[in-house]
Amino acid sequence: MNKFGEATATAMLTLLEETAADHCCNINHSLFDLQNKNIGWVLVSGILQLDYYPKYKEKITIRTWLSSYSTVKGFRENIIYNQQNQIIGRAKGLWVFYDIEKRKPIRILDEIKEKWGFENENSIDENIAKKITPVNSANPSKKFKVNMFDVDSNNHVNNIRYLQWLMESIPADFTDKYYLHSINGRFVKDAQFDDVIMSFTQKEAVENTYTHTIRNRADNKVCANAQTIWKKRE
Repeated sequence: MNKFGEATATAMLTLLEETAADHCCNINHSLFDLQNKNIGWVLVSGILQLDYYPKYKEKITIRTWLSSYSTVKGFRENIIYNQQNQIIGRAKGLWVFYDIEKRKPIRILDEIKEKWGFENENSIDENIAKKITPVNSANPSKKFKVNMFDVDSNNHVNNIRYLQWLMESIPADFTDKYYLHSINGRFVKDAQFDDVIMSFTQKEAVENTYTHTIRNRADNKVCANAQTIWKKRE
């Protein structure tokens, strides 16, 4: 929770990913079952929009489904409901089926596609495959070292950490008055244990809109790009 007693953006993203993990368990292909075969799912792009953040102890429901597949990737949709069954948020992610050891995409198992099926319905109308132009500022807003707890079971930095790092680049006096309404992100390159990460943030001409880039200090290569939109607290 934040100081307003609301779930944080990283908490909401964690719950979305937990919902996806449950969906894997429900077809007997849990993340651990896949990991034992050195395969898993990697999020390469996505968008999250929230009208408001649930308060402490407020119950929410997250509905998830697959809207389409290709050979190696699928689009996962999400709708978030409050206790009154009203929609308070939507999310869409592009996930790639991945060989963890060889670090390359592989064909999605036919059994997964058959058991999950798909529903030709989009939770949000957004092209999450479209590239985001990186921030080219010479001065990072923040620097972070990748610690052991930043790395997930796929042996790279978990995507939730990127959200946390870019959130840290926004001044506290701004986040006291505004909340994160939307984040649209692209994951470009792995970051791993002991890397030093630089977070760059640039204010855009559109009001309350920012572009963010996460770079690896060792080679200055882009790890992730994102755009955020903020709304004034009531």
